[in-house]
Amino acid sequence: MTSPLVLSYGGGVNSTALLVGMRERGIRPDLILFSDTGGEHSRTYETIRSMSIWCERELGLPITTISNAIRPADQDPAPHASLEEECHTNVTLPSLAFGNKGCSARWKRQPMDRYLRDWQPAIDAWAAGGKVTRWLGIDADEAHRSAELCSDTHKKWIYHRPLLDWDWGRDECVAACERALGSAPGKSACWFCPAMKKREVLELARTDPDLFARAVAMERNAAPNLGTVRGLGRNWSWERLVKADLAQLKLFPEAPELDCGCYDGEQE
Repeated sequence: MTSPLVLSYGGGVNSTALLVGMRERGIRPDLILFSDTGGEHSRTYETIRSMSIWCERELGLPITTISNAIRPADQDPAPHASLEEECHTNVTLPSLAFGNKGCSARWKRQPMDRYLRDWQPAIDAWAAGGKVTRWLGIDADEAHRSAELCSDTHKKWIYHRPLLDWDWGRDECVAACERALGSAPGKSACWFCPAMKKREVLELARTDPDLFARAVAMERNAAPNLGTVRGLGRNWSWERLVKADLAQLKLFPEAPELDCGCYDGEQE
């Protein structure tokens, strides 16, 4: 009995390495899914575009992009066009700011589940008493992730983490990307993700002030409903972090440019 093979692609290092590993082992997936939150970094969208071309050339099929905002005609329309819009409408922040993972479930896993329920190879497999195999890009350094998911018995799915079988940790995944593509992709996440580190938030404010301003607008909009949560950083506010960083810089104004006095090899 044939079990259709579906790869969940996130646009980051691990899932990209998983595609490379499949190519190197002569394994061809039946479907590659990327679920778009509408708030991915520009680098992620660039990775999706370039990797879709690579997948079509090397694996015989492109990446299929789906979204919670796009549903079949016979299903209820999505109430929001993006995760950002959802947060503004509900006067809240992404659920990760509250210690939950509802945003990932609604904008990543559930759209994939809905798509697969209407995917003909899956329908045929279930009709024959089989299941759909779903590969996840969890590397050997983070084996704890999705362990419960993969150990459970599902009626429709078989979850698998091949990178663990290949003993590929983060270093091996980066090496695989560099080996096949010349470089590894950047971190895959929403530009307003509560999991971002402080240095990443400061970098966003510096390199893309428009996006940072939208994140601050999200924090301000949600403020009445935050309770003990202070902002997108959960225990700290993105807006206050950047304001504090700027205030600190003002304490150390740049001195006039002076000759360092170092000997440069020239004779007076």
